[in-house]
Amino acid sequence: MDWSKTKSVFIITFLILNIFLGYQLDQKRDSSQLKAIQELTIEEELAEEEIKFEALPKEPEELSYISGKVQIFTVDDVKGLKNQEVNIETAGVLKGVFKDPIKISTTDQVKIQQFVKDNLLAGESYTVWNVDEEAGTIVLVQQYKNYKVFGQSLNISGVIYLYVNDDHEVVSYEQTLIPEFKEHELEELITPLSTLGNLLDNKHLKSGSHVSKMEIVYYPLVPYSESQLLAPTWHVVIDDKIDIYVNAIEGQIIYKTE
Repeated sequence: MDWSKTKSVFIITFLILNIFLGYQLDQKRDSSQLKAIQELTIEEELAEEEIKFEALPKEPEELSYISGKVQIFTVDDVKGLKNQEVNIETAGVLKGVFKDPIKISTTDQVKIQQFVKDNLLAGESYTVWNVDEEAGTIVLVQQYKNYKVFGQSLNISGVIYLYVNDDHEVVSYEQTLIPEFKEHELEELITPLSTLGNLLDNKHLKSGSHVSKMEIVYYPLVPYSESQLLAPTWHVVIDDKIDIYVNAIEGQIIYKTE
């Protein structure tokens, strides 16, 4: 073996490798700097339009789609429920009427969730979403890994409606339940700032608007179906009255209130 030639080959090989790695590092650095410049530009655009927003949430960089089926309640499911008459005639919807209405605090979310846990099926998997004292309703939605699971109707997602009388007593309820969720492949999430930029570009954010809330939730892609595929979704609240749900993986608006 000619050692001098072999040594030269090794030196040249390592030199090429170092050049290649240096090029890769520069590419990553340039990409990172470009991303920072783009996000700064979005902030400037929002500022120019006098759009204000609260501190943006720090969420995972990746989440997966999840899927599940709405539970079709059976007599065996509800036989352990006490102090209530139940109706399971509508597929996937459990309706209960309390024989003796139960007092509840509409201002204490911990007590509301404890009430649901004590009196309804799988109550521990729900969290309070909305309390409307004037209408006499309390709405709870299911959670998956601390993310709320939403839907456009009672029939397609894990949700509970509690109906409260003038004496602050729960008299009846309606419930749907997704008992299990399956995770799919992890996907990169669009950042909160980029999501606001897209809403601005597509005229969903008007000058002078206030983004009062932004959070990750799960939202169904196919409404009114017993089998649900749910996407990680940016729930954006504008001026405390408009709700926009944006697919956090693909970027399109899934649902918007008027």
